Amino acid sequence: MIISMTGFGRGEATENGITATVEIKSLNSRYLDVSTRLPKRLQDKELEVKELVQKTINRGKLNITVYVSEAESAGPSISVDEAKVKGYTRILEELRTTAGIEDPISIRDLIQFNDVFINKEKDEQIIEKKWEVALKALGEAVSSLLKMRTQEGDQLKNDLVDRIKFIESNLDIITKETNGRAEETRDKLLERIQNLIDEDKIDPERLELEVAVLVDKMDVTEEIVRLKSHLKFFIEAVEQPEPAGRRLNFLTQEINRELNTIGSKANNSETAQYVVKCKEALEQIREQVQNVE
Repeated sequence: MIISMTGFGRGEATENGITATVEIKSLNSRYLDVSTRLPKRLQDKELEVKELVQKTINRGKLNITVYVSEAESAGPSISVDEAKVKGYTRILEELRTTAGIEDPISIRDLIQFNDVFINKEKDEQIIEKKWEVALKALGEAVSSLLKMRTQEGDQLKNDLVDRIKFIESNLDIITKETNGRAEETRDKLLERIQNLIDEDKIDPERLELEVAVLVDKMDVTEEIVRLKSHLKFFIEAVEQPEPAGRRLNFLTQEINRELNTIGSKANNSETAQYVVKCKEALEQIREQVQNVE
């Protein structure tokens, strides 16, 4: 299975007047890199967000944004501390009587004391309820992201397989072009050398050995065999259920190494043209692999 590293996911959940929305944007990255933007009261949940994401996503740069809001019917997020209001009222009454002030105590006098209000956001139960709703939205966002990444991965897979098959078809042509060429080169080389040194004394065995070494350096049979093996492993990696990005990247490097060797050893313009075609396709594969998880 091929999974793309780019994508977008969105999830939303509502419960008890609390609504949470989570958006995840995913880009290419060599490793898993998660950054989060959480509401102030949920910032200590950052580690839990990252741990949840790591269970299903292996690579990519993820930007996760969490929004939490309450319905208007839920009322303000503050309440009155009745005990403190009564206490401050009693103190103010005593102060008014002692000072001989006739004006009655007003609301304005009481709200000078900041602690007469209780911030509901500080209530652990309220924070936990918001976190539970945010978790549900996060789960939906991750599922949405995985769906998009999988869909893009299917398109990537088809493209990669087509290009690998293109390289295979050109490799078959290269194999036919080079088949028997080593023996032919050996015979022509021996004949040419023999004509040049016909009058001189020469060790035939030594000549045969030198020619054999030279011809061996021009033989690409081993490189073709290894290249076919790499192409086979590439297709297998594409089909396996585990994330294949790192393995595909390694195989791409190996394929490139064999193509370079074939190109340098073939010593034939026609073969070189097919090698160039293969390398062009491989370069496109390399670009696509960078986007595979």
